[in-house]
Amino acid sequence: MVRTLLLSILFLLGNTSFAFSQSTGLDERINDAFMPFAIWWENLILMEIPIFGHGIPLVLMILILGALFFTFYFGFVNIRHFPTAIQVVRGKYDDLEKSVPKIKPHVYEVDGDLVDTIKDEGHLGEVNHFQALATAVSGTVGLGNIAMVAVAISIGGPGATFWMILAGLLGMSSKFVECTLGVKYRDIDQNGNVYGGPMYYLSKGLKENGMARLGRFLAALFAILCVGASFGGGNAFQSNQAAAQIIERFGLTGEASGSIIGLIFALLAGIVIIGGIKRIAKVTEKVVPFMAILYVGAALFIIFSKIEWVDDAFAAIFREAFTPRATIAGGIIGVLIQGFRRAAFSNEAGAGSAAIAHSAVNTAFPASEGLVGLLEPFIDTVLICTMTAIVIILFNMDGVFVYGNVVDGHALLADGSRLGGVNITSLAFESSIPGSSYVLMLAVCLFAFSTILSWSYYGLQSWKYLFGRGKWTDLTYKIVFLLFTVLGAAITLDAVIKFSDAMILALVFPNMIGLLILFPKVKKEFGKYMALIQKGN
Repeated sequence: MVRTLLLSILFLLGNTSFAFSQSTGLDERINDAFMPFAIWWENLILMEIPIFGHGIPLVLMILILGALFFTFYFGFVNIRHFPTAIQVVRGKYDDLEKSVPKIKPHVYEVDGDLVDTIKDEGHLGEVNHFQALATAVSGTVGLGNIAMVAVAISIGGPGATFWMILAGLLGMSSKFVECTLGVKYRDIDQNGNVYGGPMYYLSKGLKENGMARLGRFLAALFAILCVGASFGGGNAFQSNQAAAQIIERFGLTGEASGSIIGLIFALLAGIVIIGGIKRIAKVTEKVVPFMAILYVGAALFIIFSKIEWVDDAFAAIFREAFTPRATIAGGIIGVLIQGFRRAAFSNEAGAGSAAIAHSAVNTAFPASEGLVGLLEPFIDTVLICTMTAIVIILFNMDGVFVYGNVVDGHALLADGSRLGGVNITSLAFESSIPGSSYVLMLAVCLFAFSTILSWSYYGLQSWKYLFGRGKWTDLTYKIVFLLFTVLGAAITLDAVIKFSDAMILALVFPNMIGLLILFPKVKKEFGKYMALIQKGN
């Protein structure tokens, strides 16, 4: 299979690259063909409902109200049990696994058909808590933290940062619920291979509640949307912004530059995703800490080098969260929408995607991984997104660009030029640390690469749920996925943001319906796990 996949990728992508190099303006033609669909899809998913004279996307209302409910229902688990989550990742409670009685083998049912997924007594998962967290974090800590933060601030001003932080804190509770359910309802076959995520807790969990038809429908809908999201936000957007940075840093020219960079990314990703979740986990557990230290270290250096202005940056964040500038469309509601929308894209809390990676963890206690999962939005949004935001706000103290003055996803600079997404962050870094834009370029490539790896797994699991677990099923998905890596590098930022945003946010609809029905199951699992911890102490 490995040899076949590599030959297929090389053949298809090689022909694609040749076509790109021989066709004048092909990147533009691809974009022109893709843009109408991106606009239609964005308008559909971000359908607004009028509240106090302002239109608020329904999907954001579901995310916000759902996260608020889980935060209160579970007694502020995101705050009170944050230290417990750290201890679980450190392995403090690993000995509890030994107290678990042997699991009786049984056959699971998917869509009414018996499938060969017998839970073996000797298998509880494929990766440890840290590897599961690293894989999931690599899927969330991506270019959303660099590029989308820049987009949020350029459109919504400094105040968008406040709402991003709030969304991250609330999202921790949603992530706790979905990751617990992901482990509780996963399938494990005779060889220890894990199949989990919303597809399984929607179908099996709702069936337990007497809603089998609804469960099957929502599971299939989620799987279809997740495949699309893996092509979009988890893949095309990442290669798009990585290509933008490489082209900008090295001054590359030529109509097919983006496509060729996308081809290189596709080949590198293809080598890793062949090995499945274990290979992906081994790569991400090394790449994620390195890229986080690299990026966070550079951001902190800039922040401390301008420490006298940091209080002004925070003052702007809090002040403009409630009294935004006149140039910001929609006023406070517009700023709130930008903050929550970009946070949702970045940490994916409520979308359910990360539960697929967490489902592979080696544990007998679903709630233990739920606790691990709540760390993701904190790392992703509260820490990394906030650092990016402060760097950009400090950079723009002198008014390099006007907040809210945006065209096609690009901020208009004072000299009339345009900058979009990651290039705004790059300029902010370069202005503080000459030459740091190259460090940022490396970080961007690592962020993009690790996110592509994780989302390839999310999409593949959803693809398998829809089309079965065969060798050719895997091969088909991986080839299509890698073609989207090339496509993403060829289209414009505006098009890829519209498509990617909407694809990831679309996951919220089926997933949150399931969470709002199944949350009592989470409370039972959480009670059991905490009782064992207290008994051990």
